[in-house]
Amino acid sequence: MKYFYQKIFVSLSFASLLLGSAAKVQAQTLSRAGALLDPSSTQYFQNQYLANPAMAGIDTGFHFNAAYRRQLDGIDGAPTTKFFSADGYIGSRIGGGINVMNDQAGLLNRTRVALTYAYHLPLSQNGNMLHFGLSLGMNFQRIDYSKVNGDPNDPSVNAFNRRDDYFEADYGMAYTDQHWTIQAALPNIRSTFSNKDYVGADGGVIFFSGVSYKFQLESVFSSIEPKACYRSIKGYDGIVDLGVNLGLLQQKLNVLGLYHTSGTYTVGAGFYLLDAVRLNLMYTKQSGGYKNYTDGGFEAGLTLDLFK
Repeated sequence: MKYFYQKIFVSLSFASLLLGSAAKVQAQTLSRAGALLDPSSTQYFQNQYLANPAMAGIDTGFHFNAAYRRQLDGIDGAPTTKFFSADGYIGSRIGGGINVMNDQAGLLNRTRVALTYAYHLPLSQNGNMLHFGLSLGMNFQRIDYSKVNGDPNDPSVNAFNRRDDYFEADYGMAYTDQHWTIQAALPNIRSTFSNKDYVGADGGVIFFSGVSYKFQLESVFSSIEPKACYRSIKGYDGIVDLGVNLGLLQQKLNVLGLYHTSGTYTVGAGFYLLDAVRLNLMYTKQSGGYKNYTDGGFEAGLTLDLFK
């Protein structure tokens, strides 16, 4: 038992060091948080692998996730984002995954592809575990010539598209048991420890952390899971995400709500269409700042869970 608590202390201490490293990169306050730097809403509860590579293959199943997000307004070139990920437990404490993101906003088309290796270390016979994950990816950014309103042979456009694609890496770790999930991740190590700006799939997040506690119930509500997250963003102030996910009818249905200190809130619901197929619907609303220019964003996600 003493050895078990020593492991927990080491893991939490390391997470604190990660937080300290990110904080030194950029001092931040909550009052100037960037309003449009929002990741996929599925990363908080339904597909945590998007936020932390340590979550790849965290259980015995294989999971395939696809999501589509669009800003709800009539502006030409409004951002649209597509996400795809697949992860699963390979065996011998090893998990693996792949995630792909494509983002289109106006002329700019951005794609990121990453492969993930995760290691899951049991700490006891009661399900207490430490998880470590590393993702290696490539980021591609191009201007769409078909959407250029002007001379497509403009030297600046050609120069942008001739830029080298760049390599990036993500690292994450987590502690889980029957109730707690405590995690921390560096989504773009290259940007975090350099003076250059490499905008990643998450809009420039250089540190992510989260804590949640799941209450298991025996009623119409199957579970209640409150969660708090912190995102450190290069060039902006940090964002705190506070939310809760309610599982109903033996986890066949869930509803969730999140408040982000960037001035937005998210509501959503998910339900199983079939035994292994789940549909998630999310809506994010701007409560201040940019709400005169956008009516929020809608996200739809589809999940296939196999051998869970």
